[in-house]
Amino acid sequence: MVKDGIPFVALPLIVSIAFAYFGYWIVAVPLFALAAFMVFFFRNPSRSIPDEPNIVVSAADGKVTRIEETEDGMLVSVFLSPLDVHVNRSPIAGEVISIKRFKGKKRPATSNEASSTNERNQLTIKGQSITVVCTQIVGIMARRIVCWPKEGDRLDRGQLFGLIRFGSRTDLLLPAHVSINVEVGDRVRGGETIIAKY
Repeated sequence: MVKDGIPFVALPLIVSIAFAYFGYWIVAVPLFALAAFMVFFFRNPSRSIPDEPNIVVSAADGKVTRIEETEDGMLVSVFLSPLDVHVNRSPIAGEVISIKRFKGKKRPATSNEASSTNERNQLTIKGQSITVVCTQIVGIMARRIVCWPKEGDRLDRGQLFGLIRFGSRTDLLLPAHVSINVEVGDRVRGGETIIAKY
């Protein structure tokens, strides 16, 4: 579990124990269930990061909902339901050359409009031969974007860099010349599924 989840687990768990001690099981049980769900939500399972050259891995777990050629490159969107792993991983190895936060709405993350209208955090990562823009986007349930690195930091492929609470979308903007390795509807795993090759 990522450390950001500790307060969300500890608070309902402590209150649950207190109510249970005094015999208020009707309150203790739901609070314990909430603490258990938070452990599940903030989980951070180990992943086998591919080591082959010239690949881009998924930045998130979830379902591919959009693959589109835009004027800026190839856009691949992954929707994360509340049941998916919500940590984000770097799609390539490289330097974080830009981090931009955009204020916006909290519309459903399944909508394509969410990429431009919702609150989001945009990381530009420059690798040895490719630059990727990774955008964390909130949804209806999401209330905070967490991003740990700063501009100038270096990330390894598959390295954790943040998360979104609770339900969201992650977009990858890739150069137009890449070969996309997934299709709309595919389930992907952050840091493990190869999204594109170049």
